[in-house]
Formats: sequence, C-alpha cells, structure tokens
Amino acid sequence: MEIAEATGLGQANLSKHLKVLTQAGILSRQPKGTSAYYEIADPMIFELCELACDRISERIQQQAESLKTLRSKTAVF
Repeated sequence: MEIAEATGLGQANLSKHLKVLTQAGILSRQPKGTSAYYEIADPMIFELCELACDRISERIQQQAESLKTLRSKTAVF
C-alpha cells in the first residue's frame, strides 16, 4: 500500500515528513526505479512506540476514571 493512500496526506506534505524521518535516522529509503521504499531503520522504534502508546492509554484511563468520579460527585438529582 502506498503511504499517501494510507495516511491521506498530500504528496508534498508526505515527502517533507519522510525526508525529516529519513534524515533523523528513523527511516531508511531504498529507491527502485521511479518509486522509493521506506522502512523503519531501527527496530527500537517499535519498542519506543509501544511504550508511548501504553503510557498514553494509561493516562486516558486515569482521566476517564477521574471524570467518572467527578460526574458522580456533581450529579444533580
């Protein structure tokens, strides 16, 4: 699948992001003919993403619990 289709980004915007990620060493780029193929350059990126997503999930759950508690205390009968 092409990245543009998967992300819904325009070609120019996508190219800018891919260039930044490639220059940062996060992605590697393999040109083939008129196309270019990208892959994650460092497998540790997957672990980093998993840690970030887990932490965000925890924060969302904590906020949901706090909101639930707050609503139960301020409910008008």
